Amino acid sequence: MKTASQQASGTDIKRYMREVGQRARVAARAMSRAETAAKDSALTAMAAEIERQTDALIAANKKDLEAGKAQGLDSAMLDRLELNAARIKSMAEGLRQIGLLPDPVGEITDLNYRPSGIQVGRMRVPLGVIGIIYESRPNVTADAAGLCLKSGNASILRGGSEAIHSNRAIAVCIQTGLKQAGLPEDAVQVVETADRAAVGELIRLKEYVDVIIPRGGKSLIERISTEATIPVIKHLHGVCHVYIDDTADMDKAVKVAFNAKTQRYGTCNTMETLLVARGVAGQVLPVLGKMYHEKGVELRGCEATRKILSGIKTATEEDWYTEYLAPILSIRVVENVDEAIDHIARYGSAHTDAIVTEDITHARRFLREVDSSSVMVNASTRFADGFEYGLGAEIGISTDKLHARGPVGLEGLTSVKFVVLGDGHVRK
Repeated sequence: MKTASQQASGTDIKRYMREVGQRARVAARAMSRAETAAKDSALTAMAAEIERQTDALIAANKKDLEAGKAQGLDSAMLDRLELNAARIKSMAEGLRQIGLLPDPVGEITDLNYRPSGIQVGRMRVPLGVIGIIYESRPNVTADAAGLCLKSGNASILRGGSEAIHSNRAIAVCIQTGLKQAGLPEDAVQVVETADRAAVGELIRLKEYVDVIIPRGGKSLIERISTEATIPVIKHLHGVCHVYIDDTADMDKAVKVAFNAKTQRYGTCNTMETLLVARGVAGQVLPVLGKMYHEKGVELRGCEATRKILSGIKTATEEDWYTEYLAPILSIRVVENVDEAIDHIARYGSAHTDAIVTEDITHARRFLREVDSSSVMVNASTRFADGFEYGLGAEIGISTDKLHARGPVGLEGLTSVKFVVLGDGHVRK
């Protein structure tokens, strides 16, 4: 069989993508009946191969980084693109964690007898073929392959052209793991052509693909959501907030607000706007302002904030809506928890928002009224992550309200069907 790159070379993209889809559909049927032991064996083999190939992965990634710098990619994009030994180890550990999780496929729940004598329940089943379109982060290749594999799905992975060398190198490790476990190699296919037309074809392959998951910038996700003829699991952007309540423990508030912004800048769960209750603003903002300044974070504040932190830029209306993915932070002083919730409702992206408070009533109100996929009390927004939530890894974070919401792990990649058990029962 020719490789994907050979098939794509000199061949019509439409035909190439249909062939990828056809192979994925066949593989999906095999994966739906694959034993848990085989899937876990493949994940273990993939993880081991990724660690064995650390030097090769870093070398491939170096080509992408050099090309990215030459193309003028900004620092946030380059950070998301970079693979180092620690990130490669984390990628392998994510696959092992997926292998340790219970297999959701075939689980039957809510099995009850009906008055007719039949038993009715729900069985968890794979979605089928999942198309994943992503930018920059090559670790998504391993995360997506692992999660789709464990949940009994076949996957078609289309990474960005800026990470093509990294993705190809990771794909080799994935194929090695599939072979060792005796699973179909077409269960995970990485689209090797950088031609953007492949994306347009993939999102319309409704004959073969069951769901599309885009991961990347707002423009990419908007395009996919608009043009796809296949259901899409998505989030557009992450405008995440931390609100420091007037009852907050100041040590906790400083730790959480500093970590939420500076632990890593280029992620969708990084805090972009800090909200501070007026009653404690004069106490906490000078401390945080000094810490952010030492870290090189540019601050933009409302009028009340600028009176406390002199010399910082004025926050505009656009700033409240902005996902910076960079060392920039907007700060607003609010009257109370009500105004904080109102601000989040108006400017937030339904991704992740946190409150720092010692008032249980305020905490409960925040949890109940903030309509985001993750809502936190006294914890950094950076915890909004599949690995941290015990999912092993995530395929993305959904801000949709149907099917999957929040970090999408194994359950988010499955559906349910009704099952009926009888013994010759007929309806009267």
